[in-house]
Amino acid sequence: MANECRVTEPLLRALQELQDGFTPETSAEVRDVLQAGAEGRVSFRVLRELHSLLRERGSHTYLHELLDGSEIHLPVVELPERNPELVARLEKIKAKLANEEYKRITQNVTSQSGQKGTLADFGRQVRPLKTIIITVFNFLVTVAASFACTYIGTQYVFTEAAARVLSSVIVASLVGLAELYVLVRTMEGQLGEL
Repeated sequence: MANECRVTEPLLRALQELQDGFTPETSAEVRDVLQAGAEGRVSFRVLRELHSLLRERGSHTYLHELLDGSEIHLPVVELPERNPELVARLEKIKAKLANEEYKRITQNVTSQSGQKGTLADFGRQVRPLKTIIITVFNFLVTVAASFACTYIGTQYVFTEAAARVLSSVIVASLVGLAELYVLVRTMEGQLGEL
């Protein structure tokens, strides 16, 4: 069944007037439409030819005026049945792709139950922090010890407490700067390993 349109009265009159101008292939179809009358249907091929005939004759009647109130009947498209083997293969491929996507999304998710080594993972994460804490503690102890040693050691040189404290602060600052240099180099190396 081709694309068709229900016939209207103005369309019937135009087909009757121009019946002789149609090509031989279309003339038989036009006769059938005229015999069916208002209950008939006209194909788009006849409508195209009617439109060109109207233009050739210079008619002031347009095709859309002739089709006003008409209904278009389009053929029902029947989809062929899908091959069951193809459908099965497509389902397998979809399942495989969904499984791969699921694995990709959940690859970095670990569960706590039944998982060995969670404490080892925690230990690996805490180890750099532990090293940094020990290094900072070592820095503070070294600076405090150099201050204390200098303060006690200068009691034989200076009799005033202010001079002893000043010399202890100077020595502790120098030791602190040297220790800070070593601390920065150490941390720089550890951060590079992370």
